[in-house]
Amino acid sequence: MSDAALPARTPQVRGPQPVEIALLASVFVVAACGLVYELSAAALSSYLLGDSVLQFSTIIGTYLFAMGVGSWLSRYFDRQLPAHFLRIELLVALIGGALPAILFLANAYVPGAFRLLLYGLVIVVGTLVGLEIPLVMRILKRNIVLKDLVSQVLTFDYLGALAVSVAFPLILVPQLGMIRTGLLFGVMNAAVAVWALWLFRHELRRAGAHAVACFLTLAVLIGAFWGADHITTLAEDKFYQDHIVFSASSPYQRIVVTRGALGHRLFLNGNLQFAERDEYRYHEALVHPVMAAHGAPKKVAVLGGGDGMAVREILKYPSVESITLVELDPNMTQLFTTHETLAALNGHALSSPKVKVVNTDAFKWLQEGGSSAAGPPQGASAPSGGSEPRAAGSVGADETFDVIVVDFPDPTNFAIGKLYTNSFYALLDRRLSASGYAVIQTTSPLVARKSYWTVATTIESVGLKATPYHAHVPSFGEWGYIIASRRPYRLPDALPGGMRFLTASTLPLMFDFPLDMARVPTEVNRLSNQTLVTTYEQEWGKVMAH
Repeated sequence: MSDAALPARTPQVRGPQPVEIALLASVFVVAACGLVYELSAAALSSYLLGDSVLQFSTIIGTYLFAMGVGSWLSRYFDRQLPAHFLRIELLVALIGGALPAILFLANAYVPGAFRLLLYGLVIVVGTLVGLEIPLVMRILKRNIVLKDLVSQVLTFDYLGALAVSVAFPLILVPQLGMIRTGLLFGVMNAAVAVWALWLFRHELRRAGAHAVACFLTLAVLIGAFWGADHITTLAEDKFYQDHIVFSASSPYQRIVVTRGALGHRLFLNGNLQFAERDEYRYHEALVHPVMAAHGAPKKVAVLGGGDGMAVREILKYPSVESITLVELDPNMTQLFTTHETLAALNGHALSSPKVKVVNTDAFKWLQEGGSSAAGPPQGASAPSGGSEPRAAGSVGADETFDVIVVDFPDPTNFAIGKLYTNSFYALLDRRLSASGYAVIQTTSPLVARKSYWTVATTIESVGLKATPYHAHVPSFGEWGYIIASRRPYRLPDALPGGMRFLTASTLPLMFDFPLDMARVPTEVNRLSNQTLVTTYEQEWGKVMAH
């Protein structure tokens, strides 16, 4: 009887063998690594390009498409499957592991090519990742029946994705940073290649060459991991120009403080928040028109403003009894409380016994009636005088404030954009006393004219009066603010002493808008559409393009 007449043999059902266990474990690792590269690209594009929803959607969509291409291409790999799998693992390890470092350097040195390089790398890495699982399944098919093969491979694939999706924002990026996280998982991919080299050493034709490739790949990745701080410094020194005195990654943002000709400057995700040389202009304009107009504010809330500069200005009013600072990122409040140089910039305002710090999302805090426990930044020292760290009690559901200062970053993405919606301002209205004032920093009415007036329209949509004004801050240009209140706003007759920018006589000029900043028709910014984020990106994008 010829071989062709023999019935096809099906794999026998038996317990898992060591080779199979090793390959299934590798599926867990390669799935985890693949998701890390995808999340790194999406997070970096969100940090550097803004609009997190757009960036995550396009990066994930492109990555999944590339994985589909890789899966389709796997049909052309017929022979020496272990060797192909090993080579692909090394390529994924090198390109995927280095992806965050490459993108950071590209943003600093060749910003014009950043998008092209970003999507090019996503397509290459996605295609290689798409090749991995089909090859593993075809190798395992030698000994496992199809129904068991598919269920086992997909189980380990999904488990690896779950582990990384939780660890990436909570552990990996905060503890290692983006560059080291990518390199660590590159090392893990290379380790899978070494594992495959050992498992299939008897099948590989040029095992020695493969061993050398594995060694060189691991050496490059481990060396880069060891020198990740130098890579970060090289990229950020070029990008920020000035000397970096502090940098850290939190689950929420990249915090960088520089020192140069303009003094200290604070950047969040690459966006300038203040420059020491002229921050007094911004913060005096933000705080004093409402604080002085109220007369004798006792209870004040600051939403955002974790640098403590707005708190510094508020403390100039003796009538103030308490200030509740609501800042999402505890790293910010801790930095500007404990770092001697930076704490000096805000006059050690965050160590005042009048200040209570709540590290939570401002939207959530308003929804819950301000009931989050408040206290000093984690790790902060006790206020002078030897008192114990403060622990503020819960704020009642009906608690209101005389003045609320809203000092959020500009609406560069939907996560921040929700803090500029009519839903947010309706919650703000509930926390404002009948005679109180809220003030909102509101981007540039000159550069982003439609964005600015969108905020005014949105405030008015919830029944509050909107009183717009502006000031010139050299680091930002012409900058806008809007006062929200139930009663009509009245200019104050006097300001506290110690002003460097504002005077009672020049204050009225800030409420006058020339023709090129005058009001234009705009829509209400709602949670369901967040039109402000799109408008903001269009207006500022034109400026950046030039």
